[in-house]
Amino acid sequence: MIVISDTTPIISLLKINRLDLLESIFGLVQIPRGVFTELTGNPKFQDEAEVVNRSDFIQVIEDIDDDYVSLLRRSTGLDLGESEAIYLSDRGKADLLLMDEIRGREVAMRMGIKIMGTLGVLGLAYEDKLISKEEIKTAIEILRDAGRHISERLYKQLLDMIESK
Repeated sequence: MIVISDTTPIISLLKINRLDLLESIFGLVQIPRGVFTELTGNPKFQDEAEVVNRSDFIQVIEDIDDDYVSLLRRSTGLDLGESEAIYLSDRGKADLLLMDEIRGREVAMRMGIKIMGTLGVLGLAYEDKLISKEEIKTAIEILRDAGRHISERLYKQLLDMIESK
């Protein structure tokens, strides 16, 4: 299975100290160089950057068509990481793109790319018995306190799903 990730799902899982879920669920996760730079380039987040650098299940992909990405950025208003992640997903025929940002998700879906966000990853982790219902609720509180927008509708869908199992 080819899984590509944008920046936000990785940051969100870092914030709840559960980046390991990506490896447990997907094995290898590919990220474009722009996402790697976003994850490791901010001097305020060196601890998080070290975790990413030590995560051997995260593979940085350097082979990016800059012209394609530039056109995508100009035509959609997406940032570099989102555009590169969509490019890799489209070009590499990824099975799944991990992305949380609404505009990026809309663009990717119009291109026929299968999308999953952080909440979807938490749902899969629950199904695989890697995380408890209480841990999910705590994780959502941490993410909301950190300023992540999590819609009530998606949160309720996740709770309904885990409570029905």
